[in-house]
Amino acid sequence: MLSPAADLAHRLARHAEAVCRHYLSNGRKDGRYWLVGDVFNTPGRSLFVRLTGPTSGKGAAGKWTDAATGEHGDLLDLIALNQDLDSLKDTLDEARRFLSLPRPVREAELIAPAPQGSPEAARRLWAISQSIAGTLAETYLRSRGIMDLRNVGSLRFHPRCYYRADEDSPTETWPALIASVRDLDGTLTGVHRTWLDPTTRGKAPVATQRKAMGDLLGHAVRFGTALDIMAAGEGIETMLSLRQVMPDLPMAAALSANHLAALLLPSTLRRLYIACDDDPAGHRATVQLTERAEAAGIQALTLAPALADFNEDLRTLGAGALAAALRVQLAPEDVDRFLAAFIAGKDRERVAGSSLSVPGNSVAAGPERRERAPPTAF
Repeated sequence: MLSPAADLAHRLARHAEAVCRHYLSNGRKDGRYWLVGDVFNTPGRSLFVRLTGPTSGKGAAGKWTDAATGEHGDLLDLIALNQDLDSLKDTLDEARRFLSLPRPVREAELIAPAPQGSPEAARRLWAISQSIAGTLAETYLRSRGIMDLRNVGSLRFHPRCYYRADEDSPTETWPALIASVRDLDGTLTGVHRTWLDPTTRGKAPVATQRKAMGDLLGHAVRFGTALDIMAAGEGIETMLSLRQVMPDLPMAAALSANHLAALLLPSTLRRLYIACDDDPAGHRATVQLTERAEAAGIQALTLAPALADFNEDLRTLGAGALAAALRVQLAPEDVDRFLAAFIAGKDRERVAGSSLSVPGNSVAAGPERRERAPPTAF
């Protein structure tokens, strides 16, 4: 028997065009798709909703992708975001209202507990989480040197996420950064939680600060839609650090070394960059994924950090040094494709800085003078 959420998602998919005309009225039909700017009904063509197809699996009706953010989902997810609904109950009520369905007689059936750690439990947590903008999750990521948080639709925030150290421990609630784990078709299969401390704005003082649940093997937290080229690594913060200098390169965080080794790769992929953490598990995973990629005819190139991982590189050495190190590890054509914008921005900063130079090899800074900053790595 389908869960109430899955049943409503299937019902909405059977009326996908009507759903789009109601919630995405600024879009238009184009063949088998509905095109619009984003889930908030902004005019444009970035987001596309499949109007026809099977009820589940690849190419299913009602599935949508925002090419600009890499965010995916079904029509329940779309309604929750479009209507700014922060609970699964409110989302299901809105879907029933649209479909002209009565509310269930027994409210308990609507919110029957999902099996602990299951994909359904992960889906419910994702549905009741909110955008990270202006939240503790955004503050935490910025404290880790991750300042560019555009197009991170795979990340959300929950202000009171349940935490239990083990089965015998009491349940606590802590704010948490929530990341969606998706398969190659964009279906949500799990979530990853990073519990946070609202006092220190760092990780929460709990025994296990990060946990994932759902169906994880082969899947990943995805940033952007991978076609011919992508990067993959273990941690969310590792991949977000690489995005600070290569925001247009699609990336996947597999969440652990073992899961990185087993990551499923798109059939369209021709080059894979593997962000290797500098520890034995990271090196083993890199070797295993390289072998799998090359057996599939995919060129695999390793990206090696200067320190333990790329987030440590970003925080300790800075974005300029990180980009300089990556520049010699990328294929030459990918430097132009993925690093050019960052390099150009650094060049503009350097030119602007030189226009402020004054005698004595210093830079004016109000009424005082300070030493000139060292040159960038470019």
